[in-house]
Amino acid sequence: MSQEKYIGMDVHQATISVAVKNAEGKLLMECVLETKAATILEFIQGLRGTLALTFEEGTMAAWLHSLTPEWANEKRKVAIWPVTQYLTSHSPSDLLLI
Repeated sequence: MSQEKYIGMDVHQATISVAVKNAEGKLLMECVLETKAATILEFIQGLRGTLALTFEEGTMAAWLHSLTPEWANEKRKVAIWPVTQYLTSHSPSDLLLI
């Protein structure tokens, strides 16, 4: 069984709506997180496997992307794509995985 997880984040000033799917497209979890670095890092660090994360390119995108070094290291594979960047390098139908 694949350990790949696909994470979609809808980022707002106070909260982030999160959905996590596996490689087969099965919804593993949905949750709402507080938009705080510690909360986001704790959530990401609690996930196992190879992670692919995408989020909208809004006002919070640069801040969210700046957290990358905190959760990505040589032992974990984390790919991050703001949605517009993802769409330029993938087929729009790929977003159905998220």
